[in-house]
Amino acid sequence: MTMPRTRSFVQVDVFFTSPFSGNPVAVVLDGTDLSDEEMQRLARWTNLSETTFVLPATVPEADYRLRIFTPQGELPFAGHPTLGSARAWLDGGGMPQHDDHIVQECAAGLVTVRRGEDALSFAAPPRVRDGALDDAYLNRIVAAFGITRDRVLAHQWVDNGPGWAVVRLSTAEEVLALEPDLSLIPDAMVGAIGAYPQGSPHHFEMRTFAPGVGVPEDPACGSMNAGVGQWLTATGAAPSAYRVSQGARVGRAASIEVSADTDGTVWVSGAAAVCIRGTITL
Repeated sequence: MTMPRTRSFVQVDVFFTSPFSGNPVAVVLDGTDLSDEEMQRLARWTNLSETTFVLPATVPEADYRLRIFTPQGELPFAGHPTLGSARAWLDGGGMPQHDDHIVQECAAGLVTVRRGEDALSFAAPPRVRDGALDDAYLNRIVAAFGITRDRVLAHQWVDNGPGWAVVRLSTAEEVLALEPDLSLIPDAMVGAIGAYPQGSPHHFEMRTFAPGVGVPEDPACGSMNAGVGQWLTATGAAPSAYRVSQGARVGRAASIEVSADTDGTVWVSGAAAVCIRGTITL
């Protein structure tokens, strides 16, 4: 057991549109010498979607290493914790090797985070699984969502580490109306996306459900939007730049920007601000 000592600790709101409307992430800015069990215990206690721990990089290209925990386990990659931890590291005096971007090391590999005036953006990592869902899994999702198969326009694995799958419905209204029975898919990591009418402030509404890691509904999910963005922009189902609304059903108002470069790299962008700053004894 590590001897307790005081460490810098912050909470960052990510993808917010107004104060405290996004998805918070807890960040321990010095995770050195903490055991896996100690990290997991804190993540259970904070009871946020994710709690992260910043560590020294192990490769020269990276500015720092990040470990990401949900209340139930560790993730190789997650989006809003990537942006929130980058903001926390910069706010805490971190000095990146490059003026315009940060390189984060995590279990999924190296992730580039661009620095903008009002937002941060991460480059979507490669998917470890894609393609259509098998019938058995799709049927379980449809049953849990309380809808029929004909309501699903398309479906896909969009897994960049956490295990995400997604179904596309016709409208944002249908997505917002879902009342999922997660007891039918207790191990799932699944999202639903639907389009808003043309001319709306957002192109799509997204909802993400992660009972598999102890998060019934995530207020705003960067990793899901990254995988879905790769899918939709590559197939022409979405423009090369679009905006996603998320979190309304859990009392949030998150906004996520997704864009694809001409080389196919997808960027997920959003606001990130430190809201709580202090210390924690671990």
